[in-house]
Amino acid sequence: MTDKHSRLCTRESGTDYGALGEHLERPDRPEEACGVFGIYAPGEDVARLTYFGLHALQHRGQESAGIAVGDGETVTVTKNLGLVSKVFRESDLDSLTGSVAIGHTRYSTTGMSTSWENAQPHLSAIGHQVIALAHNGNLVNTHELREELKGNGIRFRSTTDSEVIATLIGHYTQVHNHIREGIRETMRLIKGAYSVVLITEDALYAFRDPYGVRPLVLGKTAGGHWVVASETCGLDIVGAEHVRQLEPGEMVKVSADGLEVERAVPAEKPSLCVFEFVYFARPDSVLNDCTVYEARRQMGAALARSATADADLVIGVPDSGVPGAVGFAEESGIPYGEGLIKNRYVGRTFISPTQSIRQQGIKLKLNPLRHAIEGKRLVVVDDSIVRGNTSRKLVQLLRDAGATEVHMRITSPPVRWPCFFGIDTDSQEQLIGSTMSIDEVAEHIGVDSLAYLSLEDMVSATGCAPYEFCLACFDGAYPIDIPDEIRKGKLSLEPCGEAG
Repeated sequence: MTDKHSRLCTRESGTDYGALGEHLERPDRPEEACGVFGIYAPGEDVARLTYFGLHALQHRGQESAGIAVGDGETVTVTKNLGLVSKVFRESDLDSLTGSVAIGHTRYSTTGMSTSWENAQPHLSAIGHQVIALAHNGNLVNTHELREELKGNGIRFRSTTDSEVIATLIGHYTQVHNHIREGIRETMRLIKGAYSVVLITEDALYAFRDPYGVRPLVLGKTAGGHWVVASETCGLDIVGAEHVRQLEPGEMVKVSADGLEVERAVPAEKPSLCVFEFVYFARPDSVLNDCTVYEARRQMGAALARSATADADLVIGVPDSGVPGAVGFAEESGIPYGEGLIKNRYVGRTFISPTQSIRQQGIKLKLNPLRHAIEGKRLVVVDDSIVRGNTSRKLVQLLRDAGATEVHMRITSPPVRWPCFFGIDTDSQEQLIGSTMSIDEVAEHIGVDSLAYLSLEDMVSATGCAPYEFCLACFDGAYPIDIPDEIRKGKLSLEPCGEAG
């Protein structure tokens, strides 16, 4: 790949990322998916529009960020480790000129999170043409495909499945001399969850797996330009109107010829990840024509009907637990109040804390309002308990601030099965819902009572019935077959028999 066809802009960091893993405690909730954004808008500042789109999608990944721009002749990529606001400078955006762009915010589920090579968009050559690709999701047959490609003499620079997708597209584009056929052939071969945006020097492509596990939406600006994003909040920030979601198995191309849509592979059973409604998506986003905030509020209301408590105050764990707390308070008649303040300037830090500082880690993100909760019996609404570590610290924090009782209410069922499709939930042994009964979890985290929302009530609260979801982390019914060699690495226990 030569500078004639592409430029790769980056800034090196002096931090020794490789030694940090042992210092970082795993969070008590599923790790974010990634965020993708794409726009075709000749005459507009596509790099800055993409930058703003990534800001709106920052919640989906905070480990790295990148933007690629096509200017009719070349594709230029700027990417680095860190938050969007840290990766890009004014000079970077000034240099990224063109008519088409894509962007990516990353949380790693495959590949080392601290490797610059694994940041996206991924740049790849197809003969004399260059493409850049960004991917949200996770493939389940990456190893098989990678080994086959290596056997054909292809070398890889990263450890991501995104590079495998780009390499396959490049190979089959050269075979068929047509990039859309290269994408179609690749979609027939790859298995798993993927929402992908891709650019050449003069066109934008977007495509979604046949199950539609990860979200991808299409929008249009007032100027008639097309935009794609992981969530509608990515459209809102650039003034684009939400047109519709990309359908499972669908591919779109946007170029000087306008918008072209096709069904690249047959659609399978719709299986949007229900955790998008529970936790991942921003509350102001719309999924399947259903508002995320309203879904979370209804989850809280359903919890109040099925598992109310004798309490003085309902509080939510910021941010995703707040709408559920509002719904619980409205339905139960118990007053709602703020009891926890979130420090919104604490993201993923690469500064290694000492052991004593780690023990106080939750206070970096949450601080209790002592005057509001002292002497009160609390209902605390949160979206999930995955490992139990943060929930336990949170409960102790509230008791130290004077809460007389803590009743935890969770707006989803117990998480008992790991995810293979782009959410990092570790192996089954690390999921507290698989290793403990609900009563044991309650004792472990130190609450006076604990209740989860049932699977049926959670799905009903989304407002999307009869739309079908992927519920595998709750019921173990994976919509996509998982190869045995991958299953055995994460599945090892029979889940506890209690229903949520």
